[in-house]
Amino acid sequence: MNTALPDVPEVRVVGLPQLTSGFDLVERLDLDMHVKVHGPLEPMGGEQLAALAGQISLRGRGGAGFPFAKKLRAVAQSAIRRGVRPVVVVNGSEDEPACRKDTVLINRAPHLILDGALLVAEALGARTLVVGVTRDSTEASMQAALLERGLSNRRGAPLRARVQRNPVRMVTGESSALIRSADGGPPVPPGRKVRASDSGVGGAPTLLSNAETFAQLAVAARTGPERYCRTGLRDEPGTILLTLSGAVARPMVLEVPAGVPLRYVLQLAGAPPMPQGVLTGGYHGKWLDAFAAQEAVVSRASLEAAGGALGAGAILPIGPDTCPLGEALRVAQWLASESAGQCGPCYLGLPAAARGLEDVLNGGGPTALEALQQVTRAVKRRGACKHPDGSAAFLESTISAFTDDLAAHVLGGGCGRPVQGVLPLHTEAPQGESPSGRRLAVDWTLCEGHGLCADIVPELIQLGPDGYPSVAEAPVARYSEARAVRAVRRCPALALRIEEDPAAVPARPALPPALPPGRGRRALGSGRG
Repeated sequence: MNTALPDVPEVRVVGLPQLTSGFDLVERLDLDMHVKVHGPLEPMGGEQLAALAGQISLRGRGGAGFPFAKKLRAVAQSAIRRGVRPVVVVNGSEDEPACRKDTVLINRAPHLILDGALLVAEALGARTLVVGVTRDSTEASMQAALLERGLSNRRGAPLRARVQRNPVRMVTGESSALIRSADGGPPVPPGRKVRASDSGVGGAPTLLSNAETFAQLAVAARTGPERYCRTGLRDEPGTILLTLSGAVARPMVLEVPAGVPLRYVLQLAGAPPMPQGVLTGGYHGKWLDAFAAQEAVVSRASLEAAGGALGAGAILPIGPDTCPLGEALRVAQWLASESAGQCGPCYLGLPAAARGLEDVLNGGGPTALEALQQVTRAVKRRGACKHPDGSAAFLESTISAFTDDLAAHVLGGGCGRPVQGVLPLHTEAPQGESPSGRRLAVDWTLCEGHGLCADIVPELIQLGPDGYPSVAEAPVARYSEARAVRAVRRCPALALRIEEDPAAVPARPALPPALPPGRGRRALGSGRG
């Protein structure tokens, strides 16, 4: 089943539009239309802007929900203390298959995002603006928006503005990965905890926030805090952008006032009247059971109180005709494949957790369930970024939300329902993460079951019950190439090799020998794995 979402799905609104104003008039608001719809915007001082963000209780809309006013003041204080110009970064990376709200904003209302970012840059005295994106459509729209405003990255410009394009991968949306790539490094988290407000792009204090957050700030700056707070809840004013997909008749991005019943939102998208579960917050989020979904409202506090999460605004119901654990397994396998490969809890733990859930579904019994729970606990709070934590939270929520189905699989012959594949996943390898044109191959006449290869590239090779690799061949993604070479080099029995994949077109140039020349047969692809 193909459940992939388009870059720009249908957009609807409940109540009066704020972020989506003008969407009924044109497909994309260029600068002229943007000003006609939203009106002019006056600059604000730093303390005035921070006070506004505090009065409207603005929090980051990318998932973490950090108070924006606190972030703004921290960057300002750090810049003053160090005597350097800060940097402003818009995180428009939206790489999760179930999220499209920021992609819709960048494609259709890029100037609303730039309004908020330029307000912050002016208030902080920043001279550098970076907008991170990961899609062809968002890159083109934001490049056009910068051009429409006369902004560029040329030397000597009062504000140097540029678009930073990264591959579509879950970890590239992490703030430290975006900062690292903006500095010319690889788009993966650096593995060390450094606050961007202290040291971000170029080592300067950096204010980094989600695209919707800047757009919300621009709306509030025009309307004022009193009018802005008339919409939504007292402690969570304003509107919220949601992406609805999964078992719905009409996948969409929806702008709603905070406090709208979740059941009404699901009804608008054509969800089943009584879904057996609703995943809230996306694939780093949490499940609500049918009863909790009926009682919750769309707000950070309400969803958390019900056991869910607002996260990045993704809402995914599943119907009664699919196996919820099988649906969760597809997501768990995808999360494991999205590892940056920098730390054991991620590139070892997440594939192990996915295999553990698969063992549970295949009738592994209480032992398999206990092993899954142990692996899930082991990866939390030990990773180089938040990807292992979010993935573990998803798995733990799956186990606790579907207890009846879990019992059927652990103690019986399963729930009897097929996996419909209703949760959206990427159907093609994202740009920059496509297959490398090579594959790992095991020579069974030489393999002695040492198992080192599975430790080095667990996303490619897993060991079977007998301790030997469970696959004879495995395609190698580009981000796994370095570890695949290392696995070949470390194979004690010389049983592992890398070869060209005849199904890959076109093939890339051959890899260099795994060992230095002059070592005969071993130099063609051998080692210890």
